[in-house]
Amino acid sequence: MTEPARPNDDSIATWNEILVPKFTRFRRVLVDGFGQHSRIPLERVPVQPGERVLDVGCGFGETTIELARASGPDGSALGIDCADGFIRVAEADARAAGVRNATFRVADAQTEPFDPNFDVVFSRFGTMFFQSPVAALRNLRRALKPGGRTLAIVWRSLDDNDWVGLPKSVARRHLPPPPEDGRSCGPGPFSMADASTVRELYEKAGFSSVTLTRTDVPVLVGRTLEEAVEFQLQLGPAGEIVREAGALAEELRPIITEELKELLRRFETPRGVVMQSSSWAVEARAS
Repeated sequence: MTEPARPNDDSIATWNEILVPKFTRFRRVLVDGFGQHSRIPLERVPVQPGERVLDVGCGFGETTIELARASGPDGSALGIDCADGFIRVAEADARAAGVRNATFRVADAQTEPFDPNFDVVFSRFGTMFFQSPVAALRNLRRALKPGGRTLAIVWRSLDDNDWVGLPKSVARRHLPPPPEDGRSCGPGPFSMADASTVRELYEKAGFSSVTLTRTDVPVLVGRTLEEAVEFQLQLGPAGEIVREAGALAEELRPIITEELKELLRRFETPRGVVMQSSSWAVEARAS
C-alpha cells in the first residue's frame, strides 16, 4: 500500500537531495555568517537555565547545542529538521561535544505532533520555508507551554542583503528566473522579509506580543574570492537561477563566473570576501 503524500514532501526531497550536499560543502561559510544573526538576539533575550527549547530547522545542530548548554543540566534542547542528512551530523557533533541534553529528530514542523512541553521555540532561518506558514506556526504554538515564547531569525529583503541580492542581479542578466514548478524548497528565504506580513502570520497562528528587531551585520561569503564565487553559483538566489537554467547556465557559466568575480572583488578583505546582511529577530508569546 502506497503511503499518502505529506504536505511538504516535495520541498523535503529538495533539501535532502539537492541542498544538504551544498550546505555541507559550504558549512564553514554558512555557520560563520548565520551565527552572527542568532548570537545578537540570543544575547538580548537569552535562554534561561532549566528551560526546554525546541529548535526548528536546526540544520547541522550548532544552535541546538548552544541552546542546550544555555539551558543547563536541568534544561534541554530538541533540534528538528526535515533533512536527515543534517540530523546525522548534528547527533554526531553533540556526542563529540559531550552535550547530553541536546537531542535531535527528523521532523516536519508543520505536521509533527508536539506535546505542550516547551518554554521556548527557536529557529534560525528555518521558518521562511514553511509551505503553509500559518499552519506551521500554529503547530509550533501548540508545542509551547501557556505563555511560552518564540524567537525566530528570518532574512530581511534582498535589497537589505547585498551578499545575495547583488549576485542574483548578475545571474539574472544572463539567465531566466526559475520556473514556478522548479525544485524549490518552499516559499523561499525572503518570504518573511515584510514586517507587517510576519505580524499577521503570527497573530493568525495564535501568537501575541509580536515584535521584530533588526540585525545588520557583515558576513563572510568566502575565505577566498574563488570560494565566494562558487558559493554564489551553488546556493542562494543566484545559485537557484543557475541550477534551474540547466544547460543554458552551463553554456554561460564562464561569463557569469567572471562577472561575479568582478563584483565580489570589491568586497575582498584580509579575512575573505565580506558583504552586508540583514535579518529580523521575531519574538512572540503563545496566547
